[in-house]
Amino acid sequence: MHRYDYMFYKIRKFTDSTYFTNAIKVTIAAVIPVVVFSYLGKFEMGFAMALGAFFTYPSDIPSSLKHKINGILVTALLVSGINLLVNIVYPLSWIFYPFLALLIFLISMISVYGQRATMVSFSCLISVSLAFASINTGWTMVVHSGLILAGSLFYLLISLIFHYVRPHRYIELQIADCIKLTAKYLKLRGDLWTVNADKKSIIEKQLHLQVELNAIHQNIREVLISSHTTSGSSNQNRKMLLVFISLVEILELALSTAFDHDKLHQKFDDHPNVLLSYQRLAYNLAASLKLLSKSVKKHTKYLSKNTLLRDLNSLQLAIADYENDLKKNTASEGVFMLTTMLQYAEKQVEKIKIVERAFTLNFNSQDLKGLDKDLEKFLTPQYYPLITLTENFSFSSTIFRHSLRLTITLMVGFIIGKFLPFHNVYWILLTIIVIMRPGYGLTKARSLHRIIGTFFGGLIAFGILFVVKDISVISILSIICMLLGFSFTQINYKVSATFITMYVVFIYGIITPNIGDLVQYRILDTVVGAVLAFLATHFLWPSWEFLNVPVYLEKAIKANQDYLKEISIFYNKKGSISTSYRLARKNAFIEIGNLMASFQRMVQEPKSKQKQLPQVYKLAVLNHSLLSSLASLGTYIQSHKTTSASEAFNVVVDTVLKNLDNAISLLKDNHNLQENLPKEDLAMRFSELKSIREKELKEGFPIDEEAFQLKMQEAQLVIEQLIWLINLSQSIVKTTKIIKEKGAESR
Repeated sequence: MHRYDYMFYKIRKFTDSTYFTNAIKVTIAAVIPVVVFSYLGKFEMGFAMALGAFFTYPSDIPSSLKHKINGILVTALLVSGINLLVNIVYPLSWIFYPFLALLIFLISMISVYGQRATMVSFSCLISVSLAFASINTGWTMVVHSGLILAGSLFYLLISLIFHYVRPHRYIELQIADCIKLTAKYLKLRGDLWTVNADKKSIIEKQLHLQVELNAIHQNIREVLISSHTTSGSSNQNRKMLLVFISLVEILELALSTAFDHDKLHQKFDDHPNVLLSYQRLAYNLAASLKLLSKSVKKHTKYLSKNTLLRDLNSLQLAIADYENDLKKNTASEGVFMLTTMLQYAEKQVEKIKIVERAFTLNFNSQDLKGLDKDLEKFLTPQYYPLITLTENFSFSSTIFRHSLRLTITLMVGFIIGKFLPFHNVYWILLTIIVIMRPGYGLTKARSLHRIIGTFFGGLIAFGILFVVKDISVISILSIICMLLGFSFTQINYKVSATFITMYVVFIYGIITPNIGDLVQYRILDTVVGAVLAFLATHFLWPSWEFLNVPVYLEKAIKANQDYLKEISIFYNKKGSISTSYRLARKNAFIEIGNLMASFQRMVQEPKSKQKQLPQVYKLAVLNHSLLSSLASLGTYIQSHKTTSASEAFNVVVDTVLKNLDNAISLLKDNHNLQENLPKEDLAMRFSELKSIREKELKEGFPIDEEAFQLKMQEAQLVIEQLIWLINLSQSIVKTTKIIKEKGAESR
């Protein structure tokens, strides 16, 4: 019974996903016109409208309602207009080929304007390829393009109906996934406390998780903040915004627990209960979020297990036992460390309780007070200046090279399909468009998955058609295959290609008798398109990732540098957290994720192109560790009444900033590096920091024991983080120098 429960849970999880919902939308928008017009004896008209829905569907990406409508309307006008243009110019052979090449290139270049533009570009390219499936003349081509426009608008109507029926479901699912990923991150942080933990493996998993978190954070920002700033905000929207901001802060706090685990294990070897209590608390923090994620997804009432406060109390008792065992003076250093860990955990519990409260009680808008200030600054502005396009007309632009590569490949594919005895030239073009990506690794994987999916899809569909002759049954199967094909597009491309192939074969099985020939030609067309895409990506101005890595490295280092500057400003000035501080923190998280994503792409490329892979990975880890240390320092300063920053603190921060400047200079091939303080001077500065609290005690007003302990704790933690920042920044400079030197040798 347990197995069946698990199976039903997996099915429900899949059918409740955003991918499945989007697949239902496009399936409904495509099937209804076909059914209605088939009933009226006008199947071709219904199919033309279905094409309009197919073309428009990719541009329906996460955003505010206003941006959704505008994006779909623009796509609808473009795909119908492009279809009409291709039909008009097609008979004029002397102008057709240059026109087609220019059209494909310009459509591809639209991608310079971001994610939505990339999806609009994809829709338009699909429209170009399928225009050759049915070339019309005279009034017929105007009617056909008009039907494509009508189908696109019908898809918009279906999408809006789904939006108004369940206006908050998309963001709820995204928030649930975000909670789940954050829980995974907390669990990994807890794993670090295991004796002899495989730290390298854990950090690598954290970096991979950071890439996923970046993507989901961007989706949530796009919907929540756009809605909040453009059309006011519902109570539900404000609640989700509070949850999202709390999750970002929970992630920062998780990253803040950047301790020297080896040192702590050595220090507390004889008192294992202390670290075990902390690890148990860390695991239960993750477990609470995981339970909450399931509750949000299932739309069930969340019931807190309320173990976190008990876990905090257990940790406090463990610290007290440790202090009693060793006596106060001997235990003081260990108690400082443990108290800092306890305070981070208390902050985590506080943030998690805010998230829990949002889903169990009436929303308290006071929790959001001040947090929603300047939210629009956290979004990428939605404007499309012509200069962005013209600046990318250069071989230094990845999108320019990809557009040129795609244009040449499609033209070669068109000529091969046109002048050699192929069945459907449009299927070669469609295969190239769907498979080809700017990066080698993804194109290679999609080529292989497309061929495998097409082969097995054709085989299965042909077998079914051999047995099943009932048109109604085949029609139902084609609808199911369409739904599943679109559902799996982002989850498993091989499975998606299998179902889409089956859908196409079933459709042709309904309208044409020579189904055997169709399957053979479809597989052949797919192989030709996939081979062309793969060869072009490998040989036509390839975008090897090692060429892009320096850019991502520079951005990651610069983002960490900006974050440190904001922390320093806050430490010197105090007050409330500024918008610029939160923006710097956001950008640091994003750029570390982007650097890791670049490394992941490099791993997918040929071994000969994985240049200096170990050094690139080391720099990704160093930058992640630097971010962790910065988050620790920033979080501590936020949550404690720290005294004014000393001159020594600012000198050490300046040294770290200079190191990062030097790393950026090396990446830009500028070897005029800034000189830093000698090690002796730095050591003297750290001595100043260590004595600063003692001087305050001697020269200042009377101070009680508790206040003295807090000041000593602050001194110790800040100094440890500053020493680590110095070491990390020096390692970044050293590793960057190795990368540049080896790069120069290999050229």
